[in-house]
Amino acid sequence: MRLVIVFIISLFVFMSPVQAAKRPQDKAITNSMTFIKQHPDLLYRLRGLEHYKKAEYSEAFFNFKLASKYADKPSQGMVAEMLWKGEGVVADKIQAYAWIDMAAERNYPTMILSREKMWASLSESEQKQAISVGQQLYKYYGDDVAKRRLEIALARARRNITGSHLGFVGYLAITIDTPSGPQTVDGSFYYQDKFWKPAQYWEWQDTAWKNPPTGKVDIGPLETQPKTDDK
Repeated sequence: MRLVIVFIISLFVFMSPVQAAKRPQDKAITNSMTFIKQHPDLLYRLRGLEHYKKAEYSEAFFNFKLASKYADKPSQGMVAEMLWKGEGVVADKIQAYAWIDMAAERNYPTMILSREKMWASLSESEQKQAISVGQQLYKYYGDDVAKRRLEIALARARRNITGSHLGFVGYLAITIDTPSGPQTVDGSFYYQDKFWKPAQYWEWQDTAWKNPPTGKVDIGPLETQPKTDDK
């Protein structure tokens, strides 16, 4: 049996960092390359997706791992899926499970479903190995260390614009590069706490991924693969 996981086939769900953004101006900001380039978790996830769509799997895997350094759970989930399928990397079910377990660290429903399907398909011996591998992965990619990397990056990006260690924005017009062209927004909107301050940022991310749009995420069934003569 080979587990086939359609982890986030809807590209719109996967590439959008704005599942929790309700206001049009918020969506314009968070979908702009100006914003994404200042958030390495989103930047590398987007690059990974672009390569994945082109079946450039090695490049996709590389970028998803970079995003994973910044505590991006969707990217960690994609690393797991690609390891399971052998896309751009040698297939490794044990490593795949260790990654999906870490991707489920914040209890996002799609990650939990994928994790449980992978776990059920491992032998007892493989399960023990996966736990050991996961303990090592957590030391570098787990939230306890990876979140801090992103928090440092966001503080640096914000400080470069405001010139203030306190992060005070004041009146500041920001020109953002949106899919429909340049757009000017008020700095107070661009630098909302939920986009830049750690506690609020993680809450914003969690809201998005704990409540994915209905019908957008498909976790595939177990499928039996044809037997081959390969050893």
